[in-house]
Amino acid sequence: MLIDTHCHLDKLELDQSPHRLNELLSRAETAGVKQILTISVDLDNFEQIYSLTEHAGIWASCGVHPLHEAGLLTTPERLALLAQAPKVVALGETGLDYFYDKEPANHQRQQQSFAIHLEVAGQQGLPTIVHTRDAKEDTLALIKQHGNRDIGGVLHCFTEDYDMAKRALDENYLISISGIVTFRNADDLRATVKKLPLESLLVETDSPYLAPVPHRGKKNEPSFVRDVAQFVADIKGVRYEALLEQTAANFFSKFSKADPSSLLN
Repeated sequence: MLIDTHCHLDKLELDQSPHRLNELLSRAETAGVKQILTISVDLDNFEQIYSLTEHAGIWASCGVHPLHEAGLLTTPERLALLAQAPKVVALGETGLDYFYDKEPANHQRQQQSFAIHLEVAGQQGLPTIVHTRDAKEDTLALIKQHGNRDIGGVLHCFTEDYDMAKRALDENYLISISGIVTFRNADDLRATVKKLPLESLLVETDSPYLAPVPHRGKKNEPSFVRDVAQFVADIKGVRYEALLEQTAANFFSKFSKADPSSLLN
């Protein structure tokens, strides 16, 4: 089963046309996509994101992106309440980003928000979806300190090194690969993907960002996850169908609230 395990449907210009979402989902179905996980980056926008799960085969996460400075969490109550919605299958995306934000005081606020996500995730029995850039040691330390290893989570849109991936696997995290793996300058990432076991991998678009080859220059969308999956299968030297079977098994094992029988239609 082909699954786009991380995208932002609410950012795909759905207000352009009343048929926009149906058109996007139709193209995804045609490409073989059976399920989509649409990701929250801001609790104030959660209601809009969650409304998209009225469609079969669409799930949601609940959380605040580390670069959403105005919304970074200082208390757990609102997150814990929203996380109880039936089609919320994960918390995040949360994490740390020291690449775009160099201010140490903001790093501390990101860390506090991240820790809250991890703790609520453990209490709710949900995995955590983690964004991390230039914050390897702090990310891993907070996962180890505040996370629940029995549940773990996902390092999404992974661009870090093999050492970080391996240490994340030890904390029961999966590694999700986006269209970046197809980029010309991504040799190090391709080498990391080649080393990682299939049992540790997911594929995603992170749409509307980071469209894979051969769609560079276009707005990314869930249908393009097929190109990511094919590219990863080629790197791993496995059949495309085998890649889909294993990544789907990984997804449903990690996101246990997602129902394999609920498919896009």
